[in-house]
Amino acid sequence: MTSDSFSAPHIPVLLDEVIEALSPVEGGIYIDGTFGAGGYSRAILEKADNQVIAFDRDPDAIREGAALVDKYKGRLRLVNDCFSNIGHHLDALGIEAVDGMVFDIGVSSMQIDRPERGFSIQADGPLDMRMAQEGLSAEEFLNNAQEKDIADVLYLYGEERQSRRVARAIVAARPLTTTFQLAKVIRQSLGYRPFDKKDPAAHCFQAIRIHLNRELDELKDGLQTAERFLKTKGCLAVVTFHSLEDRIVKHFMREHSGQTGQVSRHQPLIPQQNPVFFSKPARPVRAGEAELARNPRARSATLRAVYRTETPFSEDISRPDTHIPRFRRQPA
Repeated sequence: MTSDSFSAPHIPVLLDEVIEALSPVEGGIYIDGTFGAGGYSRAILEKADNQVIAFDRDPDAIREGAALVDKYKGRLRLVNDCFSNIGHHLDALGIEAVDGMVFDIGVSSMQIDRPERGFSIQADGPLDMRMAQEGLSAEEFLNNAQEKDIADVLYLYGEERQSRRVARAIVAARPLTTTFQLAKVIRQSLGYRPFDKKDPAAHCFQAIRIHLNRELDELKDGLQTAERFLKTKGCLAVVTFHSLEDRIVKHFMREHSGQTGQVSRHQPLIPQQNPVFFSKPARPVRAGEAELARNPRARSATLRAVYRTETPFSEDISRPDTHIPRFRRQPA
C-alpha cells in the first residue's frame, strides 16, 4: 500500500471540533494518543506545517499507518505503545513540552470491524478483545475466572445490574470460545428478545474489554501526563463514548482546573486549593445531525477540552485523585 492509496477505514468522530479545539500552529508538536486509522493525525498535519507523535498499542494500527509516515516525510512518528507511556517516550526524545494532545478513548472502528479481533457482537470470531494482541484474552479470562470476579467486572465496567445472573450463566456454559457463544449466553440469561431496544451483550462485551485492556487506568495515566507536557495554552482534547470514560474525564478536568463539587446545584463551584493546571473546561461537545447522518457511531461521542495554565509542573505537588467512579453495591 502506497501513501496515495491509504484511506482511513472509518470516519474520525467530531473531527472538525477536535481540530478547532487544538488549533494546530506552524512548528507545533502534537500528540495523538490513540492513532487508530490516523484520522486526527492526518487532519493536524494538513492544518499546518507541524509534527505529530502518534501512539497506539495495536500493532495493526502502527503497521497500517506506515503509508502516512511516508506521505508526511518526517512530520509523523508512530509509536507502538499505550498512551499512558507518552511521558517515557517524550523524555527519550528530549521533548519537554507539546502544543496539544488528543485522546479518542475506547475500541477503534478498525478493531470492531474485524471479527478475528473478537470485539464485536455482530460477527462471529474468537474470544480475544486484546487491543495490544498480547496478554490475557477474553477466552482465558471467562473460562478460568471465579464467578464473583466475572460478576464484578460486568457490574463495574458494564453497569450491568444483573451481573451475578450473567456470570452464573457464563460459568455454566464453559468452555466458551467464540463471540457468538458468549453473546448468546448473555442474551439468554437476561431474557433478551430480538425486538428489544438495547442488546445487553453490548455493554457486557464493553465491560470485559475494559477489564482486559485496563482502559480506565490507562485513561487516568494519560490525562495526568498532560499536566507535565502541555505548553501554556496547550490543549487537551478527549473524545469518549460511554459514561464511565466521560465521568473520569469530567472529574479530572473539573478538579485539575480549580473546581470542586457543589453541595447543591444552586450553589457556585468552590475554588480548589490545589494548583490549577488547566483553564475552566469548555462545554462538552456532541455530534450534530449532519455528522450523525454520515456516521451513526458518533451518537454516543462526547468531546471535552481544556487548556494548560502557566502553573509550573512539579512532581512534589499533591494533586486531586483522578478516581475511577464506583457504583452502589449490587443486590445479593
